[in-house]
This record gives sequence, C-alpha cells and structure tokens, in this order.
Amino acid sequence: MDLKHLHSFIRIVEFGSLTRAAATLNVSQSLLSRQVRQLEIELGTHLLQRNGRGVTATDAGRQLLEHGRGILRQVEVARQQLGQSRGPQSGKVVVGFPPSVGALLTVDIVTRFRAGYPLASVSVVEALSSSLLEWLQLGRLDCALLYNPPVNANVHYRHVHSENLYLVGSMRSGVPLPDSVPLATLGSYPLIIPSHLHSVRQLVEADAAKHGVSLDIVVEIDSIRALLDLVERGVGYGVLSRNAVLSRAPGHSLRAVPIVQPNIETRLVVATPTQRPVSTITERAIGMIDDAIQRGLLDPVFES
Repeated sequence: MDLKHLHSFIRIVEFGSLTRAAATLNVSQSLLSRQVRQLEIELGTHLLQRNGRGVTATDAGRQLLEHGRGILRQVEVARQQLGQSRGPQSGKVVVGFPPSVGALLTVDIVTRFRAGYPLASVSVVEALSSSLLEWLQLGRLDCALLYNPPVNANVHYRHVHSENLYLVGSMRSGVPLPDSVPLATLGSYPLIIPSHLHSVRQLVEADAAKHGVSLDIVVEIDSIRALLDLVERGVGYGVLSRNAVLSRAPGHSLRAVPIVQPNIETRLVVATPTQRPVSTITERAIGMIDDAIQRGLLDPVFES
C-alpha cells in the first residue's frame, strides 16, 4: 500500500471533498481520484461514495480511515526513532486524557513540555477511556491516561492515581444532600449517568450489583458538561469523580458528597502499547504527567 495514496485518502475523507483536499495537498483532483481508485483495486472494495455535497467514506472506507491514521502515525514514530541526528529531545508525542483529567492537566503539561523540549511537539486528545484505548491500539496515540480499563494484552497499564466517586446534586433542588451517602441507599436517587461505554457507568453498576443495590437510572448521557447542567437544574443526580465537578466554572450550585460503606474507587492508569516501542520523547511526556500528579494537580481542595 502506497503511503502517499493512504495520506491522500485520509485528507479527502476529512475534508469531505476532492476539491478541498486537492487544494490542501497542492495536487490535481484527477491525481487524487487515481490514487483512491488504486487503493480500491488493491483492497477489492469501494472506499468513497459521492453525494450532493461531496464525498463520504463507505463502511470499508471508515475502517481504512481508522487504521490508516494509526499506520501513518507509526511511520512517523519510526522515522523519529531512527533519525537520531536531531537528538532524543525532538519528535512528536500524542497523549490521550479523559475530559475531567484534561481539564486539570492539559495546560500544565503542554506549557512545561514546550518549555522543556522546544524542538518537539505535543498533541493532546480528550475522549472517553474506551475510545482512548482503541486509538492507542490503532497507533493514533502514544500514551494515554485511562480510567478502569479492561485487561488487554496489547497494552501495559501502570496505576498512578485513585479517586473516590461522589454523588452530585443541586443546591437549588430544596432537598439537601447528607454529608455522605451509603452505597445501600444509592438506589433511592434518580441518576443521570453515562452510557455503558463510560468507565464510571461500568464501575458504579458493578459495585451496586455486588452489594445488591438496584439503581434508578432516569437519563443516560455521555457529555459530562451536559450531565452536570441537568443535575444543576434538578433533573437528577450524578455519580462522578470530584474532578468532574471541579472542572465546572466558579459560581455553580452543585454539591458533591462521598459515597461510603463502601467507597466506590476509580483507578487512573498510564497506558502504553506493548506491540511497539515507546519513544524517548513519549517517556519524557509520561514523566511530566507523573510529576503533575505527584504535585497534586488531581487532588485540589474540594469544597462541597
């Protein structure tokens, strides 16, 4: 497979247009069409379909898009590893954070990384842990922080932080929360909670089932911002880490209290792939993440 053809295909899908992709790549549309056709012949399937506004990827094209981004990223990493003339402090690292963690770490990590390694570049991607894990295996990420990931032979995990989960409610509701909520009573609160793809949902349901607690889930929503908006309006209660609430703008009316007897503990790990080497610059970025956690950036004083 020609990497130039693969790169062209990815740009076409990203722009949704042969015209815009050709202008960006500074080549003719006819050349791009020939490159995509060559890929289709090689793979034995159609990759693009035309519509009134441009082009979109077929099911096979979307699969190639995901794999192709990882392939190009790994070629870039290989070039960095082999080209040592610029020294070990050059290259590029792509880091993945869950949104609640990114809100607290991204600015610190990027600022310190740019100051320490001016010849290198860093990219930060925020998404659910399940998506970050998939992208790490596909090669689109070099490392990631993940909440409660499943056992996976393709990924190495190192535990770096633990957080207890809190029940989050609105102080406008007129029904004040107690100072703590026993797990046995969690079923009496109407919950707004992420879908099954979210690690928090999986953890809460597993611990509730273990202790015979039936949950009252009234809304499923993966956007933490929207979830907290609904909680603040009194639609229901959330079960989240305190960092999710701390990322809220000042002046909110949310109150969070710990879930106890027992606590529900979420684990945060640094994840790296086992199927490919970790670059020097990625190791430096991980070192900065470790330092930020040790400095307590994930442990600010929480006022309930």
